[in-house]
Amino acid sequence: MFKDFSLQALFMGCLTAFVGFASSFAVVLQGLKAVGATDFEAASGLMALSVSMGLCAIVLSVTTRLPVSIAWSTPGAALLATTGVIEGGFPAAVGAFIICAAFIIIAGLFRPLGRAVASIPAPLANAMLSGVIIGLCFAPIKAIGFNPALGLPIILAWIVVGAFKRLFAVPAALAAFVLVMIFGVDIPAGAFDALAQSLTPPMEWVTPSFSLHAVVSIALPLFIVTMASQNIPGIAVLKVNHYDPQPGPLFATTGFFSLLSAPFGGHAVNLAAITAAMCAGEDAHPDPKRRYWAAIIGGVGYIIFGLLAGVVTAFVALAPPILIQAVAGLALVGAFSGSAVAAFKEPETREAAAITFLVTASGLSFGGISGAFWGLLGGGLMLALQRAVIAVRARSLK
Repeated sequence: MFKDFSLQALFMGCLTAFVGFASSFAVVLQGLKAVGATDFEAASGLMALSVSMGLCAIVLSVTTRLPVSIAWSTPGAALLATTGVIEGGFPAAVGAFIICAAFIIIAGLFRPLGRAVASIPAPLANAMLSGVIIGLCFAPIKAIGFNPALGLPIILAWIVVGAFKRLFAVPAALAAFVLVMIFGVDIPAGAFDALAQSLTPPMEWVTPSFSLHAVVSIALPLFIVTMASQNIPGIAVLKVNHYDPQPGPLFATTGFFSLLSAPFGGHAVNLAAITAAMCAGEDAHPDPKRRYWAAIIGGVGYIIFGLLAGVVTAFVALAPPILIQAVAGLALVGAFSGSAVAAFKEPETREAAAITFLVTASGLSFGGISGAFWGLLGGGLMLALQRAVIAVRARSLK
């Protein structure tokens, strides 16, 4: 296994952990607080999620030798942010997190669901991936509009270094981000004193309570959002990059680690979609069989960020969010171009792929479920209709 390790996978794994944690931790904190968590309980939930998804990524990547990237459920956190405090407060919400985890485990062990996920057509999966990624790929340009003095150094570092050595383009952008933070961002007085006080890992056990109201208000919607917006696209991303995972065991494992994090305030962990493209793509390593190390390193990074959740959260919060998103967008340019070309390559599936891409990229959210699911559904219905028409015409010509 260690012979497959590479510096390229190390760079991409570190970047994956950084981007995955920094780009959405604020959403997680907001969601947990919205359902009744105190500041310390929310920090505990953030730590539990980060450590759980790091351990899950390591376990799955080592056992399968696939670049299985794990993330917390960002759409789920967004859903919590709009739910509000339910009867029973945060303990009832934690009970709902546990029930949601049990649902995910059951879904993973239910084989027909795994077969259904595995049957997603490749053009639609590519179109969905490009639709998911394109919004983040706009971030570097938006960063320039936000503040040219902050955004341009990051993009120029990526362009100049990439022209000589593509391997080091994204690490160069990350280094530029750190320099911009040091020399370009005004750090409030006393900020570093607050960082020093945040070194102790936050951890608090929350005794759960269970109610039908919590199941209906949180557990079921959270399960649907996590499966439709994260786990299913996560499998699709792996398929796009020519891997053939068994969805059921992956789903069940994420459910198990969600179950471990729930009593400490974590809502759900799942297969990653955006960061999965970073670990599974060519930037992680030219040899697909060696890319799993990027996911392993990413998992180690998540554990470290989790244990340092207090201080990391305080430091990253000092940066404008658009700068963090800009680094992520630059890392995904290659994944976007590759998936877009593959999505529209075949004329017979081009219209269905276009529908999938447009619906996904639109950011449509209906019933708490993101555009990635509705894009796949719309493109799948279009493809099924086209094939039905072709079949009818073929029978009429006989």
